[in-house]
Amino acid sequence: MAGLLGVAIYFLPSLVAAARQTHNVTGIFLLNLFLGWTGIGWIIALLLAICSSPRYYHPCWYYPPPPRRWY
Repeated sequence: MAGLLGVAIYFLPSLVAAARQTHNVTGIFLLNLFLGWTGIGWIIALLLAICSSPRYYHPCWYYPPPPRRWY
């Protein structure tokens, strides 16, 4: 049980990136896999996962028509 918790904490940046559906999930996973053990790599991967924008970001679903010209 403790080993599973340790693996979950180790891959926390990858899980956060997958849950947020960021555009660079694969890059964050690879960074976490190969450099996460250093500590600084884990922190960088976590910051990338938190600060990356989601893959499909739609701030406004309704786009009003342009204003009519008076002439």
